[in-house]
Amino acid sequence: MRISGGALRNRPVPAPRGTATRPTPGKVREALFSIVAERIEGARVLDLYAGSGAVGFEALSRGAAYVTFVEMHAPTATAIKRTAERFGVGQSVGVMIAPAETAAKRVAGRFDLVYADPPYAAPPPHLTFGLLRSRGAIDAASLLVYERREGGPAFASPGFATVREARYGETVLQFLTVDA
Repeated sequence: MRISGGALRNRPVPAPRGTATRPTPGKVREALFSIVAERIEGARVLDLYAGSGAVGFEALSRGAAYVTFVEMHAPTATAIKRTAERFGVGQSVGVMIAPAETAAKRVAGRFDLVYADPPYAAPPPHLTFGLLRSRGAIDAASLLVYERREGGPAFASPGFATVREARYGETVLQFLTVDA
């Protein structure tokens, strides 16, 4: 897996072996950042269910100011920290080793972009997004992106609106905003 654009372009992002992660395919990441391009410069990004961290590192490469990675698998979270140091972006990264719901109760500040890529067998992140909203970590100016498998349940919850969906093979990106 390589970063597709920006300052870290072509740098490899190691993916831990085994089934602990399911990296977002490169073509999906490229499409995602093409869609959100005007929102990235200087953004604070929350990468939930971070896995290898490829989405968050792509955001940093393209100008995000700070990325908080949330990953509950400790060895995978440690690999994210090592990659951040190797890329020289350690000061722009926070890593939380926790389930997404727990992290939603602890994260500090407001996020411009939230990317959630839970395991495909998991339900949509209703509780997590609801907690982020109630704590003020996301608001009407935030964009949330929920990655799911084609045919999997979409995110639908009061207080949130789907503004776009994009399909790439078996992957669906659902773009959401918080109702004011």
